[in-house]
Amino acid sequence: MSRPLSPHLQIYRLPLTALLSITHRITGVALVLGWLVTVAVVVAVAGDGAAYEAIQDFLTGAPGRALLLLWLLALFLHFCHGVRHLLWDVLLGFERRRLTRDSALELASALGLALATWLWLR
Repeated sequence: MSRPLSPHLQIYRLPLTALLSITHRITGVALVLGWLVTVAVVVAVAGDGAAYEAIQDFLTGAPGRALLLLWLLALFLHFCHGVRHLLWDVLLGFERRRLTRDSALELASALGLALATWLWLR
C-alpha cells in the first residue's frame, strides 16, 4: 500500500519567513557572543597594555575583521527582524502576498545597512 509521506527537510523547502525567524534566534546568540568580546576588550583596556595589544592585533587582522563584519550583519539582521515584529504587533504585514516580499525587504535592508556601516567605518 503506497501512502503519501509527510514532507521532510529533503523535500520541504522552508519559506523565507521561517528561515528569517530561525536566523533571528541565531543572531541573538551571536550578539551575546559579540558583547562578550566587547567585555574582553574593556577588561584588556583596564588591565595591562599587552592584553589590549593582543586583542587589537586579532581584531585588526583578517579573522578579527571578518568576525566584526559578521557581528555587524547579525546586529542589523536582528534589528530589522525586530522592526518587523513591531509591525506584526500592530497587526500589519500578515497578508500572504506581503510575507515573502517583506522578508526579502528585511533581508535586503539588513545587508544594505551592514554594508553601509562597514564602509562608513573604514
